[in-house]
Amino acid sequence: MIHDDHSALQSRDQRERFSRRRLLAGAALLTGCAPAPRLAGPKGRAAVTIVRAASYTADLADILLRGVTACGLVVRGRRILLKPNLVEFDSSTAVNTHAAIVAAAVEVFTKLGASEVRIGEGPGHRRDTIFLAEEAGYRRGVADFDRRFIDLNRDDVAAVDGFADEARFYLPRAALGADVIVSLAKMKTHHWAGATLAMKNFFGLVPGAIYGWPKNRLHYIGIDRAVRELYRLFPRSFAIVDGITGMEGNGPIQGSPRSAGVVVMGGDLVAVDATCCRIMGIDPNRIEYLRLAGMLGHSAAGEIDQRGETLASVQTRFELPAEFRHARLA
Repeated sequence: MIHDDHSALQSRDQRERFSRRRLLAGAALLTGCAPAPRLAGPKGRAAVTIVRAASYTADLADILLRGVTACGLVVRGRRILLKPNLVEFDSSTAVNTHAAIVAAAVEVFTKLGASEVRIGEGPGHRRDTIFLAEEAGYRRGVADFDRRFIDLNRDDVAAVDGFADEARFYLPRAALGADVIVSLAKMKTHHWAGATLAMKNFFGLVPGAIYGWPKNRLHYIGIDRAVRELYRLFPRSFAIVDGITGMEGNGPIQGSPRSAGVVVMGGDLVAVDATCCRIMGIDPNRIEYLRLAGMLGHSAAGEIDQRGETLASVQTRFELPAEFRHARLA
């Protein structure tokens, strides 16, 4: 049974990495800290940019640069953590954020003057993250991948106060110390949440070495509630959603590839996810985590400053899991 206290750290390698001394030191450092200001807050209209991308051979660095610039994100001198969606590998479908998107993001944020660009992920299914990165083409396709990469399942942790009903919750130092977390999400349906996009991608920030595989504690808390809480705890974030080829049907792992031919970007992750839902033919009002996150960002179409391509020109009807067919956008 996985617990959210030090009793979870039972194996020798876990005790070495997550010692009681380190946990308590982290708690003293971070407990009680107020969340940092959101990069794109709930006041005014949220900018979300949609850019067409026909394939992964397109000039993705230019596409991402246009989107980041259109949304007004400034990264010069900031520490950037890129958080791809690296879940499982199956060469017959489209589970993970494509390596070309990750490579382009490294190039763009380096060019824009970030002081540091790291890549972090904590897969919920596989314990061997490097194996997954190898199979997904990250180690071959991303510049200096091994130097940049952090396994968030096994990174040193520190405590924050208040996560759902948890008085104290442990999170990776690499995530807590980043100036901006960029959610490099994959556009997919999800059999339990309806859709998995920029916000749900934050599940990979939770250390599996403490909370289990597939992040058991988050499922106990409830997926929708946990998504909202993670977004609340990481307000300095930006989204780049890989919708060039997404997944429909029985996502997030066993669905079928579905090409939408877009990349969706923005600093208000609620607005980005709501926009992605509309592109996929999903009513965002019927996605529970978006409803719960309503006070943290924008989901109504009138609250979003849609830039780049229009929604109508890129809408691509994704097949929905049977449990979410009621969520079809009228």
